[in-house]
Amino acid sequence: MSWLWLLAAIASEITGTLGLRASEGLRRRRWLAPVAAGYLAAFAFLSLALRAGMSVAVAYGVWTAVGIAAVALLARVIWRDPLTRRMLLGIAVIAAGVLLVELG
Repeated sequence: MSWLWLLAAIASEITGTLGLRASEGLRRRRWLAPVAAGYLAAFAFLSLALRAGMSVAVAYGVWTAVGIAAVALLARVIWRDPLTRRMLLGIAVIAAGVLLVELG
């Protein structure tokens, strides 16, 4: 069950972050509620994952790594944000580091 909570936390955080981008730095106020709801839900779901027994190192590592990768890819698709080979390499290095922590 902890992985399900973690997936919900990741999805919520991605939603909040993409909403923040869509809000243009909160200048478009209609995005304020989705941003706040996304981040609040992310922390609530993360706490449930931890309560279900997932270690904080694994939970936080996976949460941030998947969040970074997903936001970078989705921002590229939605807004044509840059996604260079160097950035993709950085995402791969982060994923490898999280894998090492999880196996560690």
